Amino acid sequence: MTDFTVLCMQHGQDRVVVELNRPQARNAINAVMVSELHEMCAALERTPKILILTGAGTDFAAGADIAELRERGRDEALAGINRAVFDRIAALPMPTIAAVEGNALGGGAELTYACDIRIAGAGARFGNPEAGLGILAAAGASYRLAELIGKSIAKQVILGGRILDADAALRHGLLADVVDTGEALAAACALADRIGRSSPLALRLSKAVIDAAGPHPLLDDLAQAVLFESADKKERMTRFLEKRPS
Repeated sequence: MTDFTVLCMQHGQDRVVVELNRPQARNAINAVMVSELHEMCAALERTPKILILTGAGTDFAAGADIAELRERGRDEALAGINRAVFDRIAALPMPTIAAVEGNALGGGAELTYACDIRIAGAGARFGNPEAGLGILAAAGASYRLAELIGKSIAKQVILGGRILDADAALRHGLLADVVDTGEALAAACALADRIGRSSPLALRLSKAVIDAAGPHPLLDDLAQAVLFESADKKERMTRFLEKRPS
């Protein structure tokens, strides 16, 4: 376990499980947490692994720390304090999974949007009520949410204050699955087990080409060329053709 103040990290051979650990504040994202998330990203950039993000207690994260936000001014806004770390999480080399229980609101919702895949317990709720506090959902919701669920639903959430319960989030494509309350982390770990059986290099390159802007057939071809030359590809295909267990 890494000794952090508001993150708990558990390292596995192919993954890191990170728990937002401010349950007394419903895991509100504060400056210390942002700093520790940057440290986490640095570690995963050096040694790429699957990332699972979850929250301690009953909520994933009920938002950013409002007391801190109230004191921020123009310079802090231009620094993109929360947005920068969420963008860094979105750009991590290996797949990222948010295991969501309870509320994922404001900055907490935006943190889940930055992940590649989201799994939620039945009681999960997603929303961006920032406009009600006189600010913008500026840590990724304005560009990620519309891409994930479409502009119409994104406007209902950001402009209309709509809260998506787990069933609505699943129906609109925000979630990969809804499981019983309390089972989101276990389901995320099972998904990580499945992901972990794939080629790490193939996963990294697949994520890179999916996230590339615009049509990119040449990039796909170049990534495939790298994979075609890998020993891992040859071994995996040989196992398949010889019907050997993976």
